[in-house]
Amino acid sequence: MSVRLGLAGDVMLGRLVDAHQRERPPEAVWGSALELLRELDGLFVNLECTLSTRGTPWDRTYRPFHFRADPAWAVPALEAAGVDGCSLANNHVLDYGAVALRDTLDALDDADIAHAGAGRTREAAFEPAFVELEDLRVAVFAMTDNTPEYAADAASPGIAHVEIDVDSEETRDAVRGALERARAGDPDLVIASLHWGPNMVESPPDAFRDFGRWLVDAGVDVVWGHSAHVFHGVEVRDGAPIVYDAGDFVDDYRVDPRLRNDRSFLFDLSVADAGRPAELRLHPTEIDDFAVHEAGPEAAAWSRERMQSRSEPFGTTFEREGSGLVLALPDE
Repeated sequence: MSVRLGLAGDVMLGRLVDAHQRERPPEAVWGSALELLRELDGLFVNLECTLSTRGTPWDRTYRPFHFRADPAWAVPALEAAGVDGCSLANNHVLDYGAVALRDTLDALDDADIAHAGAGRTREAAFEPAFVELEDLRVAVFAMTDNTPEYAADAASPGIAHVEIDVDSEETRDAVRGALERARAGDPDLVIASLHWGPNMVESPPDAFRDFGRWLVDAGVDVVWGHSAHVFHGVEVRDGAPIVYDAGDFVDDYRVDPRLRNDRSFLFDLSVADAGRPAELRLHPTEIDDFAVHEAGPEAAAWSRERMQSRSEPFGTTFEREGSGLVLALPDE
């Protein structure tokens, strides 16, 4: 029996999303995509904000944006969609300081939502998360090359920060350490979550391609990237999908009329027996009224065409199914 695991890009619940959500039910942030999310056996998102009402905006270095959501509605919203795990290795979980990050960790722990990529110490930040989905045990570890000033250390909370460089001994040691801890938990599937690179770029640089392939060669089953705010192409290496960037899922950001950072996909991965990724389905989504929705016909066609063209350099060709795309993964 296969298990359906959803991977979504950036979920930013602060600022205007937070303001609107105070006037509507928690599940409203998922718009018309809610039922699609609830059909999944598991769901992981990159949580691009803190869950707290405390703290003060980070001012030790220049930060133009600070994202914070009230956990009173945000946690029930995550629960309503069936979110099982959050990647916290990004450039916003310390926006309101250590107290707000600790509140975020506590809120997720209290809701039994797994998390990886940030912690009270460096060791905790690099610790993988484990989630049981039906008969599938999933391990997720998360890292980022963004915002080095947010890096956790031996005594201070923060993020799991690395340089995206396969030639970096420090990076290789960090990844191998996370993989060893993941394997020690006897998972069926290992996912690497990477919040990497700058905003509003349309394809991964060579260094990211090398890194994603190296992760697969090291034993990662799924590479799940995000950070650019626009989706990138998908590569398959030895049967393992490399989603270079999943784009944005929910936010209040200004929309670039050419890049259309309001459009992306829910990445729906079917995992067969023994933890083998078997199929990847892409459901087109669109952000409107500070919520995520299933994309309409025009937006879906736009996203399908661009995903096909952005995946072509990797030798990846999707088949159309309904409004979305589907990719059978080889049994390597």
